[in-house]
Formats: sequence, structure tokens, C-alpha cells
Amino acid sequence: MNWNRNLLTDSGGFQMVSLLELAEITEEGVKFQSLNKTKGEVMLTPEHSIEIQNAIGADIIMQLDDVNPFQFSSVVCTNMHCRTTRWLDRALKVHKNPNTQNIFPIVQGTLHEDLRRISAKDLTQRVVNGYAIGGLSGGESKDEFWKIVHLCTDLLPKDKPRYLMGVGFAIDLVVCSALGVDMFDCVFPTRTARFGCALTMTGQLNLRKARFAKDFQPIDEDCTCNTCKRYTRAFLHGIVTELPVACHLLTEHNLAFQLRLMKSIRDSVCEQQFPAFVQKFVFDLYPDKNYPSWVKDALTAVNIKLL
Repeated sequence: MNWNRNLLTDSGGFQMVSLLELAEITEEGVKFQSLNKTKGEVMLTPEHSIEIQNAIGADIIMQLDDVNPFQFSSVVCTNMHCRTTRWLDRALKVHKNPNTQNIFPIVQGTLHEDLRRISAKDLTQRVVNGYAIGGLSGGESKDEFWKIVHLCTDLLPKDKPRYLMGVGFAIDLVVCSALGVDMFDCVFPTRTARFGCALTMTGQLNLRKARFAKDFQPIDEDCTCNTCKRYTRAFLHGIVTELPVACHLLTEHNLAFQLRLMKSIRDSVCEQQFPAFVQKFVFDLYPDKNYPSWVKDALTAVNIKLL
């Protein structure tokens, strides 16, 4: 890959949800039906998932987990999170490079606090170098979302990375960082670029709208990405529905925005200015101070008061 930086790979577990109609989940693993009927079935086991990730050489690799849609009952979720723990043990047994590749187990349990507690307790008894929080950002309310994040970060060791999977909205990154999350991943910056949207510190810009036709500013004057240095909002508006390159340019900007935001969060923590950073960020996003109640409640839980 010629990539001399950190690399994280996922296990394939999410495809149990996204390709549910083509998947059969058993104790052995996940059996996927090929869309090409002549190619039959593919079995993805916890062992095979780790073998693939070992071969790729990623620095952080994820165990295969039994993903719990939040609508499932407590009984069903109990079976699923117990299977996730059993699959972790199988993955750890075949892991070839524990000194250079780190398996992160995944805390499951959907919105059931008791199951989250059991899952976290089970996983913290294994020898690993970090933890993931899964099963969120799947349609639950924001009030439910932040409470489960807060619960999980309280349950997991504070001296190891805590990785929240599938979360990428700017306000979510800031609030969940305040709740104790260290790492995130999400398709959001690239997916929203495909719809012609650019990310800024004051919210999204939908460059398809006519008001940008004569706007000759860059997307963000403070951004140093190639898109902001070379192209105006008006130019991007003109090509966003016509040329695929617009998606590429907006993707470059949106990824740069996410990196800049996370660097700002990290710098503010190192400088012991994180509460002030959060206050300014939220105020810039909601200058009328009409803050979402879940944002206020989540930040209050960690003793951060908004302006």
C-alpha cells in the first residue's frame, strides 16, 4: 500500500447488518450468499477475519463481532454479546502478531445498560491494548446514544484507547471526546461529499444551492486543503451536479476538516483548555444558543457548562 502511517482494519462484522438478507449467522461464523449464484457461499469465521487482517498488516485490527441492532430484545442481545465474547477468545488464539498488531474487542449490548456492563466486564478480563464501542449510531435517539457512550467510557480502562465505531458528525466528535472517547471512524465525510456538502466549523454547506453560484470565497478560509486553496464555492457549485471530480474535491476538504477538528480537540486537551474549546465550538455551531438538549445534558454530565 506504500502507507507508512497507522492503519486500522475492520472485521467484516457490520456486513451482517448491511447484507443481512444474504447472511446467516451461526456459532461458527457468518455465512454469506454470493450475489453470483454460481460462486456459492462464503464463510467468515472469527479466525479467518483475523488471518486476513494479519496478512494486511494493520496496526489495529477488530475482532469479528455479532452486531446488535438496537431494536432487538434483551434476551436476543444477551445471546449476541456472549457470542461476541466467545468469538474474541477464538480470534485471540489464532492472532499471529500480538506485538505489532493490536486486537480491539468490541463492547456490545445495544441500549441495554446491564448488557453493556456485562460485555465490558468480560472484555476487560482479556489481555488487549484497546477497546471499541459498537452497536451505536444506528437509529437510536441522541439522548440514548450519549448515555450509552458515557456508560461505556466509564466502564473501560482509562489508560487504553477507547474507539467509538461509526460516529462522525462534528458535534458528536466533540461531545463524545468530552465523554472520554479517543478514536472514531465514519463514512460521513466522504458520503456527504457525494451529496455536494462541505463541512465547516459552523455547519455544513450544501453547495448545490443557488446561493453559492456567485460566492467566490473558498469553502473555509482557515482550511489549507488543496480544494480550499484552489477553488471557490461558486466553481464547486457549478460542477457539483455535473462532474465526478466535485465529489473528489469535497471529499478531500471534508477529510481535512475532520483531521483539523480532531487535532484541535487533542491540542486543547494537551493545553488543558478543552472545556473552553468545547464552549467555543458549540457556540459557533449554535450562535443563537438554541443548543440541543442532549448536547447540554451530555456536557453537564462531565462538568462542562455552555456559554
